[in-house]
Amino acid sequence: MTDLVIRKIRWEFDDTVPFMWQPANPNFGIFCNVFTFIAVPFERYIIKALSQAQARFDESPSVAAEADAFLRQEGQHAAAHRKHMTALIARYPGLERAYDVATCAFDRLIDEHPVEFHAAYIANLEATFTPLFKVVLDNRESLFAGSDQRVGSLMTWHFVEEIEHRSSGLLLYRHLNRDPWYRVRKVRATFRHIGDVAAEIASIIDAVVPFAERGASAQDLMSISLLVEEFKYRGPGGARRRGLRGGCPTLFNAVPTSDLAKMVWRLLLSQAPNHDPGKQPLPDWAGTWMSEYTEGTDMTTFAAGSQDIG
Repeated sequence: MTDLVIRKIRWEFDDTVPFMWQPANPNFGIFCNVFTFIAVPFERYIIKALSQAQARFDESPSVAAEADAFLRQEGQHAAAHRKHMTALIARYPGLERAYDVATCAFDRLIDEHPVEFHAAYIANLEATFTPLFKVVLDNRESLFAGSDQRVGSLMTWHFVEEIEHRSSGLLLYRHLNRDPWYRVRKVRATFRHIGDVAAEIASIIDAVVPFAERGASAQDLMSISLLVEEFKYRGPGGARRRGLRGGCPTLFNAVPTSDLAKMVWRLLLSQAPNHDPGKQPLPDWAGTWMSEYTEGTDMTTFAAGSQDIG
């Protein structure tokens, strides 16, 4: 049986939630806002796509249990991020187009591809979350310090649960298709599609939200040169180049270069044919978060780092 936990948390957001919820690092705030606008239609896509294979999952009680828990967790994520998204749209009605564009993009995938493709797409994307969110949670003090706890707590909950169900997508894919190379062949299509969705959302954000209320360019942030820019300002002369650049900090400005390099390497390995998410290094704080939830802590204000730094 699966060991995934379905956590029902009473998230509340209203139009007092600012777009720039992390003023110390506007790029990180924008990254998470884009994540919200992707999360709602993406989680809907996961549920809709994998539900097509329910009869095949039911062939194995353990697989069926994993699918059920995985989809229920994803349903919780979609519902929570919808509240955050709705609050942002209330402040900036034009942002509704970002949701519409992303939803249409995932609906087209459903119409154009078989369930095996969807399982590969989901497994490929989910495989990247453990190395990415490990870096975020390991550096939670610097990334979340001074942020709006409502949004920060939403993000850390979602990141922790993505790490918790890190193996689910690949397990379900392998039940539907035992060929590991089929999934690898769909890597380019996966990241081209999600990259296009993120770029469209970023374009709409820049057009709708005044610069003074976002603090950075969403389009620059979500460009393919993101990691190139991060490493450009590191090493000898990096501080000088960053000073000449001006503007707000880069997304991972406060993350040690060693952590960033390990993340990039693990992201590449996550797409290998025999990748095993269960063997990846995990952030210790994910266990802390789960323990606090079990103890009854109010997780809607448990923003990463807030209890550590005051």
